[in-house]
Amino acid sequence: MTKRLRDNITSGYFSAANKLKSKSARRRIVAYVESYDDVLFWRTLLGNYEDGTRYFEVMLPSHKTLERGKRSVLMSLIYNNTGQDMIACVDADYDYLIQGATETSKNVISNPFIFHTYAYSIENLQCYAPSLHNVCVMVTLNDHAVFDFANFLRQYSEAIFPLFVWSIWHYRKGNYGQFTLTDFNKVVELGGFNVYEPEAAIRNLRNKVLKKINWLNRKYPGAKESYLSLKRELVELGVTPETTYLYIQGHHLFDKIVMPVMAKVCGILIREREAEIRRQAVHSTQMRNELSCYSHSVQDIEQMLKKNTGYVLSPPFRRMQEDIERFLEIKNKEREIKN
Repeated sequence: MTKRLRDNITSGYFSAANKLKSKSARRRIVAYVESYDDVLFWRTLLGNYEDGTRYFEVMLPSHKTLERGKRSVLMSLIYNNTGQDMIACVDADYDYLIQGATETSKNVISNPFIFHTYAYSIENLQCYAPSLHNVCVMVTLNDHAVFDFANFLRQYSEAIFPLFVWSIWHYRKGNYGQFTLTDFNKVVELGGFNVYEPEAAIRNLRNKVLKKINWLNRKYPGAKESYLSLKRELVELGVTPETTYLYIQGHHLFDKIVMPVMAKVCGILIREREAEIRRQAVHSTQMRNELSCYSHSVQDIEQMLKKNTGYVLSPPFRRMQEDIERFLEIKNKEREIKN
């Protein structure tokens, strides 16, 4: 069966298309991403590097498949097709931290045309702790800081870091069936949470983590040296005890940790603003009108969190910027040689 032209689209195809344009035309660089939710994130990064000579077009590889959210599918499509005019932009998942323990990991960390998030996924970066108060303001239009997200996620990270090292240890050894991501997630769930007493949740979390670590120590009595070596290496790769939350499974962090906490915090802020309106209203009609106006101004927490771009100040995002800049410097050098 003869394949259609669009089934053979590669970096060479886009390169040839660029050569057909006038010398003054901007060069088009196609950036393939995993899902619709990834488009805005990668546009936020790549858009800063557009100029009079080049522009990026962020898209899904829909000419191949309609399947979404499957990084392995995306990467299998483009491993052999990436190049100077077509790049792949993906979530790092564990591939960055296991440092070549699988074929996928080898490609993610070594292919100069595959860019990754360093953090587990874009969801982790959307939950960047220093930016979460601003998200609450976007949702509630109330700037009262009733909860310290940065301090809470720091404590949360410190509590789970020792167990996180064990998780990476299993995946590096190819022994993840003995301690899966699901197993890890069950341990690091918050359970009950009180905005006014977050320390209780952290204490409970530490107890669960310690119990699991003791079990793992008994299961692998000879793993101490390799565990400590991996712990040091992870710190060198950017995973600090204070920022572990950026490297755990993104959907779990987003759905099970940050969203429930933000829902409670935003609930407090909304009730606070409504109480203020009731106190300041001169009469009942004004109160009803103001409450109705405010109600229509309140935004959806999940949608605001997905639109959060405060991660641009995070260390992983800065590393992504460095990778793109390195890639563009290579392009410029090669172009100078050709000219």
